[in-house]
Amino acid sequence: MVLLREVFIAVQSFMDRGGDVLWAIAAVTFLMWVLILERYWYFRRIHPKLAADVHRQWEARRDQRSWYAQQVRRMLISRVSQELRMSVATIQALVALCPLLGLLGTVTGMIEVFDIMAIAGGGNARAMASGVSKATIPTMAGMVAALSGLYFSTSIERFAREERERVSDQLVHH
Repeated sequence: MVLLREVFIAVQSFMDRGGDVLWAIAAVTFLMWVLILERYWYFRRIHPKLAADVHRQWEARRDQRSWYAQQVRRMLISRVSQELRMSVATIQALVALCPLLGLLGTVTGMIEVFDIMAIAGGGNARAMASGVSKATIPTMAGMVAALSGLYFSTSIERFAREERERVSDQLVHH
């Protein structure tokens, strides 16, 4: 319980030093990771059942060569592809948003530094430290958040593409 309290105080101190933009970065990062984890859960638990169901539907067809059958095949592949790519664009957008929010933190922190310089003069380093902190911490946090999601968003996109091709290859006519 004491350790949890110390962690909470450290996180609160970090968030205070980074300014309000850091809370936005935290919210975007949280949402990004919820979507990433949902996709991995989908790939492991739901998609295999959907792919098997689609394969069974195709194999159950007597006619697999006609134009109509090929349209059904395209529809089945499209359905699988749509399910595989769900949230991928949103995850990629959130990854791209993180460094932009970090840049917003840089700008707001520098505005605070310039305000202090205008009021107290340029020689008061202690007065400017808070603004410098609010300028650098969100930049770092935005980059770290983006890097943490970049690998996984690329991995999710690659898996979706390869799995779509695999399902497409399974739906052949006999």
